[in-house]
Amino acid sequence: MWYKDASEFMAEMGHNRDGTWYPRVTKILDVKSKPALEIFMREVGSYEAAEDIKNKSAEEGSLVHEVVQKVATGKPVNVPASIAPAVAAFQDFASKRGIQMHPDFIEWPVISSKNRYTGTVDALAEIDSKFGVLDIKTSTGFYREYNLQTAAYVSAIQEPDSMRILALPRPIETRWILRVNQHRICTKCKATLREKGGRNKIRNANIASSCPEDAHEWGEVEGDVELKEFPYYYADVKAFLAAKTLWEWEHSYWLRQVGYL
Repeated sequence: MWYKDASEFMAEMGHNRDGTWYPRVTKILDVKSKPALEIFMREVGSYEAAEDIKNKSAEEGSLVHEVVQKVATGKPVNVPASIAPAVAAFQDFASKRGIQMHPDFIEWPVISSKNRYTGTVDALAEIDSKFGVLDIKTSTGFYREYNLQTAAYVSAIQEPDSMRILALPRPIETRWILRVNQHRICTKCKATLREKGGRNKIRNANIASSCPEDAHEWGEVEGDVELKEFPYYYADVKAFLAAKTLWEWEHSYWLRQVGYL
């Protein structure tokens, strides 16, 4: 992709933190191949349609993030009807698992001075007596780039400069990915329907016994919450830094223009 000038590149790819520009973790990871995204592009049929769905999905995902974070930290919030099943499912799950998000570290910017990148952590949380990074996703599953993203955050937080600035209540011990979603289930064949970004996606529980596409009988929308812990991250940090090297090679022209290389 070409940019009209260095300012546009900097705005698109990173953030200024205390007067220094750093590339964002999520933009760095754009360099990684994403087979699921390629399949999605083929299914949608055009780049324009895919961008429209992606943008709408991002807006809906941001809304879920905001509401879940406020609910988890006891802040007043009006829960939109469009995401109420997902939020209710989260509240029930969080109560059973004892998820406690630290109110002082919600949407918290982190910087790696050592490896020169930045990112925004969804939350620092305590779960099962452990303290760590919690990343919230609204996807239907877990994707490997999530591991690279959260490993980059953990690595940045554990640098001495970050530890001194953040003044955390206790050391980071682990990381979790919390998936918050909602869907409908066909009462006849148990297929699932996910409505997001203006697109309906049907997943058949059993292709052999699934209903014809126009014969499903969809139940009420229900929430879907899943939590996975990833306590080991050395290999993921190593892979992230390799992706960063490739990203720097890919954007070397602009990175030289902004004085990063």
